[in-house]
Amino acid sequence: MEKISLTSLKPADGSTKNVRRKGRGISSGAGKTSGRGHRGEGQRSGNKNKKGFEGGQTPAFRRLPKLKGFELINPIKNYAVNVRDLNKLENEEIDMDLLKEKGIIPNYAEGLRILGQGEIDKAKKVKATYFTPKAKEKIEAAGGSVEVV
Repeated sequence: MEKISLTSLKPADGSTKNVRRKGRGISSGAGKTSGRGHRGEGQRSGNKNKKGFEGGQTPAFRRLPKLKGFELINPIKNYAVNVRDLNKLENEEIDMDLLKEKGIIPNYAEGLRILGQGEIDKAKKVKATYFTPKAKEKIEAAGGSVEVV
């Protein structure tokens, strides 16, 4: 095996091609216009078209609107309530209707998420669409129960 050094390195076979010599007569296949075509900006030297340039026509990036994702047709309006807020309520059984009645969540709320911030010391039966693991743990530790509806 040959010892590898900087002087012995070369590209792998087939990874490089010979440069096409342009402008060397008609028979070369790249003579006269040298593959640039006839007239116009692209035929001149120093041509550097900008990315997205369309010859003066309003480019696509300006014709099309800026689309940022998509809007859900029917998003579910979930509202989050922390465990500390439930602790303030006197009721034994807590659900969405009670929280709407008390003004804690708006009347148009469609879902209720119970989060685990704060402490709870009273046993309560809580009905909601989602409970975080911490919230579930705290409610059950206080002697209450959770029900996913």
